[in-house]
Amino acid sequence: MSDKQLLHLVIGGELKDVSGSEFRDLDKVDLVGAYPSYDDAHRAWKAKAQATVDNAHMRYFIIHAHKLMDPSAD
Repeated sequence: MSDKQLLHLVIGGELKDVSGSEFRDLDKVDLVGAYPSYDDAHRAWKAKAQATVDNAHMRYFIIHAHKLMDPSAD
């Protein structure tokens, strides 16, 4: 594992349409957390995704925030 921090955000919520990525209600978006690596973010994403598997409109996403903050970052 690299010592370099690569910030990732995990968010989720109900989508308007399961084929898209537009949230039904932005006030109800679940900000799961910020994580220093993709592996940490993936574990959090997986736990939330599995916990909400019965709701077909619920989706969680990993946002590579380090790329937004520094587009040249890996």
